[in-house]
Amino acid sequence: MDRLWNHNYIKVWSANFMIFFSFMIVTPLLPLYLSEEFRADKDTIGLVLSGYTLAALIVRPFSGYLVDSFPRKAVLLISYFLFFAMFAGYIVAGTLTFFAIIRTLHGGPMGAVTVANSTCAIDVLPPSRRAEGIGYYGLSNNLATSIAPTVGLLIYDYFTGGYHIIFIVALAVAGIGLFINSMVHFPEKEIVRNREPLSLDRFFLVKGWRESIVVICFAFSYGVLATYLAIYGKEELGMTAGSGLWFLILSIGLILSRLIGARSLRQGKVAENASRGIALSLFGYLAFAAIHNAWGYYGAALIIGLGNGHLWPAMQTMFVNLAHSNQRGTANSTMLTSWDAGMGLGVIGGGCLAEYMSYSSAFWAAWIVNLCAVLLFFSFVRSHFLKNKLR
Repeated sequence: MDRLWNHNYIKVWSANFMIFFSFMIVTPLLPLYLSEEFRADKDTIGLVLSGYTLAALIVRPFSGYLVDSFPRKAVLLISYFLFFAMFAGYIVAGTLTFFAIIRTLHGGPMGAVTVANSTCAIDVLPPSRRAEGIGYYGLSNNLATSIAPTVGLLIYDYFTGGYHIIFIVALAVAGIGLFINSMVHFPEKEIVRNREPLSLDRFFLVKGWRESIVVICFAFSYGVLATYLAIYGKEELGMTAGSGLWFLILSIGLILSRLIGARSLRQGKVAENASRGIALSLFGYLAFAAIHNAWGYYGAALIIGLGNGHLWPAMQTMFVNLAHSNQRGTANSTMLTSWDAGMGLGVIGGGCLAEYMSYSSAFWAAWIVNLCAVLLFFSFVRSHFLKNKLR
């Protein structure tokens, strides 16, 4: 059997961990930071945080084109450097307006580096173990997601709101990831040539538009929870450090389900994995919306983690398997662009509902949108994939 954990895959995997660690040590605390440092209300918090998503949404389709059309290592290192450098702006931002500008601009390189890094990971995987490797690649996100918020909250508590220390740690970790990626050796790849200059398929995987719709819906639901669970836990459940444990439990579920699902992905059971994850996640969002105590708060994290651990590697594999080999960047950017669109809508929509109605209304909206995605998936997305997949 071909070796999955080769040296280049381990390096790209580790660099991806650094991307998401540096990102996730900051992100869950930003609503508190904006509220405590700038006295921002819920509406303003939603708008400031959604700027990042809008920038990533704009950049990602072009990132797929660049990754498919130019040397991938060059695209990867340039985008990674810009992602790293933007953390310095968080440290020096002294006003809400300046911070909003920096946060928005940061979305561009974040959108580009995640497309480039995930595409490079696919390049260095043996074809026979690609689906399995995509699943394990996601573990780097999960481990970062479980560790980083906890580290951030420990710094926050120990240094009594030490936001600048958190920003410095994020900058340092991103720098380590940049160094690791500079040592990766990538195989020669096919460059996209002789295609129409304005062809939509250069920037968006048209064949995957159905899958994109359900990803947008799933991301909306996650965007509402991930953005507002820290401030919800503090204000309504009295759990100051609750979000750190929430992400830890979520990641335990993610890791367990990825390990369990690795075998079925290796056997090509992509649609089955996605179906299992979708069903589990739906119950998790229901628990979070319906049970307003610690059991519902943390229990939902485990269920959603178990669901998403099956769902996301399967969905990414679906996009990749719908694309030709010279469209891997486009396939990845299409999925991640859909994710950005859903997350942005979730941040804005959740903020408006929390401000003018209640957090409960925002979380019920997340469950309803998730239910719509489940119905769409089983109605026509699953059958479309099985009919049109290339491998």
